[in-house]
Amino acid sequence: MPHWVDLWPPIRLTLELASLTTILLMVVGTPIAWWLARSKARWKEAVAAVVALPLVLPPTVLGFYLLLFLGPQGPGGEVASWFGLRTFAFTFSGLVFGSVLYSMPFVVQPIRNAFAAFGDRPLEVAATLRASPWDTFWSVAVPLASPGFLTGAVLGFAHTVGEFGVVLMIGGNIPGRTRTLSVAIYDYVNTLHWTEAHVIAAGMVVFSFTVILAMMLLEKRIGRSTR
Repeated sequence: MPHWVDLWPPIRLTLELASLTTILLMVVGTPIAWWLARSKARWKEAVAAVVALPLVLPPTVLGFYLLLFLGPQGPGGEVASWFGLRTFAFTFSGLVFGSVLYSMPFVVQPIRNAFAAFGDRPLEVAATLRASPWDTFWSVAVPLASPGFLTGAVLGFAHTVGEFGVVLMIGGNIPGRTRTLSVAIYDYVNTLHWTEAHVIAAGMVVFSFTVILAMMLLEKRIGRSTR
């Protein structure tokens, strides 16, 4: 018989991880995207390359170095000692940290493109009306770049839901603490619980299809509105 009760904890944990990661990515990624879109620094593309590194870097490589960073002998372990912990590895906090880094390009790039798309003219007009840089950003730049924010939030959330290599490396497979949906599928297959693996895998296929379809419809609608 399928262990249906065991399916809920990884679902809940994955949704919590994806939601918190997306919120943090919007907070951290927005100023990075703004700087990349507006800065004239020669080395900004080097920064952009670092941000985009998870797109091409094998997840296990990133997970390995995160494991060293968060482990007892790494900087993360020293920070963890301030909170009475030995390490941030194999904890939910470690999963959040790794997920933010791993999903960063999926949020930063759409927002950067949206900031770059409207050019300098709207900002110059706001400046002539004596709007402060802060007011200009929130009243002009953010509304104009709202499609990029929506795209980044959807992609960041969806990408976090589907993580496997990074979360397995830094989180392991601790039920109720670090066992996400992708790790649960791996575990169910290894233990020959095919029904549970099918249920989760099919659900993630439907979720992925819904995200892709929503993005396509969103891009189509945005394209019509800008004509």
